[in-house]
Amino acid sequence: MATSRRNLPALAACVALVLVAACTGNGNVSSAARPVATGRGSSGPGASSGPAPQRVSISETGSNEQYPLLKIWSAAYSRQYPQVSVTVADTDSSVGIDAAAAGTVNIGASDAYLSSGTLVKDPELLNVPLAVSAQQVDYNLPEVSAGTHLRLNGAVLAQMYEGKITAWNSPAIAALNPGVALPDIRVIPLHRSDSSAATFLFTGYLSVSDPAWSNGIGYGTSVDWPVAKGPVAWAKNSGIVAGCKATRGCVAYVGISYLGLALADGLGEAQLENAAGQYELPTAASIAAAVAAFTAATPPSETISMVDGPAAGGYPIVSFDYSIVSMKQPSALQARDIRAFLDWAVTVGNSARYLGQVRLQPLPASVVTLSSAQIARIR
Repeated sequence: MATSRRNLPALAACVALVLVAACTGNGNVSSAARPVATGRGSSGPGASSGPAPQRVSISETGSNEQYPLLKIWSAAYSRQYPQVSVTVADTDSSVGIDAAAAGTVNIGASDAYLSSGTLVKDPELLNVPLAVSAQQVDYNLPEVSAGTHLRLNGAVLAQMYEGKITAWNSPAIAALNPGVALPDIRVIPLHRSDSSAATFLFTGYLSVSDPAWSNGIGYGTSVDWPVAKGPVAWAKNSGIVAGCKATRGCVAYVGISYLGLALADGLGEAQLENAAGQYELPTAASIAAAVAAFTAATPPSETISMVDGPAAGGYPIVSFDYSIVSMKQPSALQARDIRAFLDWAVTVGNSARYLGQVRLQPLPASVVTLSSAQIARIR
């Protein structure tokens, strides 16, 4: 599914404390929309009595960001239930949504919530949060010490990706980083070549930060990137990390589950400006602070954006990692097995034992309740 910004629901986090219905419908950000957060939806019972005793196969594909976690979960689940085989595939969020809608896999994975257009076409689809993730911004500047985390904000990043800021020692970047000796080398912005929820989240952050970007390019799983020189398009998070490692002067957005790989490859990690004007790294504390501001506002459908939220100390690009699944399954037995696995993921699997291996964060308790209620609808 090559989803453009005009096919997605308006970005719910166009300003602080934003819900999906609050923004303009054309995919551009409305700076005037500042809705009041609503109360959370009703909770539901736990969905699972465990998988069937006979041999069970569950298939998944989608989000490259979720893939490392799903590999860990599938192995752990099969250890606990040896009769169950969970196969996972490393594709992208759009593939995951399309495959779940077509019924070619049991579960799709996406870091972007379902668009209104997708839900009109496939009203039986659910997007169920399984964990919390973030998008980091990395760069390849050997001249900047490993202990220094450059400060960047959405407006400066937008101008870097537009080709308006072309050197790392430009006045705009220097103003954010007083006392840091910035090299006089060319900025080379890297972006995903595949349709990606990572692009949806990153361009959402640029859109809420820079009116020119919002009005001219906007946000989506795919966008019309400005023409730039250099090797700019790479597939998947691992490709982006490899491309940035090979490209001095690069700047790139990368899913948090690939932070370990990025650091091992010597890339720098940026502090990003949040809505409170603070610069934060995507730590467990800053991600949790950002998500906490949205827990009471999360609706029963769990369709919500948390980009550029209002929390002091919050990291500005956080999201739920969604499981995309149809509430209507071919058989009651298959529905039971899918419910069992997803229920395990949001309870047993939603712990530091598993999430900590890939730097993802657990769902707040109230969101687990909402996810359980959605899982219980699978029949």
